[in-house]
Amino acid sequence: MSQKKSLLYGIAAVKCPRCREGNMFPEGTLYSTKFADMHEHCPCCGQSFEPEPGYYYGAMYVSFAINVAIFLVSLFLLYQFMEEVTMAMMIGVVAVVVVGFLPIIFRLSRVLWINIFIRYEGPCNQIPKKVH
Repeated sequence: MSQKKSLLYGIAAVKCPRCREGNMFPEGTLYSTKFADMHEHCPCCGQSFEPEPGYYYGAMYVSFAINVAIFLVSLFLLYQFMEEVTMAMMIGVVAVVVVGFLPIIFRLSRVLWINIFIRYEGPCNQIPKKVH
């Protein structure tokens, strides 16, 4: 019998929200030019990862929120460790961090967005496979 995987596991591992087993993105593409390539359907349960055209426009707001959090944390850390924080320092740190984490933020915002709308139904071998 399969063990139920948590929502946090599904998000952190970037798994299908319906079965939490299939990968949403091809393996080995996180830090490559193909980091944005995404499977059309879950390789395990058949769930569509783009239920409608423009589905991930809302994920841009999630990405924006994550980037604001990065900005605030960077600002806080700069003020803790630097005597004087200049605008150039702040822009430099945020640019390096945001560009460095771009593939992760992109995927995290998409997986968070799809998990808002698609609920977990159970292990892949216990739910009907969706036909596309």
